[in-house]
Amino acid sequence: MNTAAKGRRLEHRSRALLEREGYSVVRAAASKGAFDLVAIGPTDIVLCQVKSNGWPGREEMEAIAAFKAPSICRKVVHRWRDRQASPDVREL
Repeated sequence: MNTAAKGRRLEHRSRALLEREGYSVVRAAASKGAFDLVAIGPTDIVLCQVKSNGWPGREEMEAIAAFKAPSICRKVVHRWRDRQASPDVREL
């Protein structure tokens, strides 16, 4: 499986997870922005970066942390390791 297909598959898994938690989710496909998914819930908004196996590098983590967002937004990274049923989640 190529890396783009793997990334897309993991984004869909994160999307399904967030939808099960009650969020409406928009996928920012190929945006090359700070976040892959925007999840809107009744009380908050989740901005989610999805990764496979590793956490984002220092520069990417700094860009995520520096991203200007309203106080009701949570910035999270979902890290999916191979053959893992659920992601490791890091909130910034």
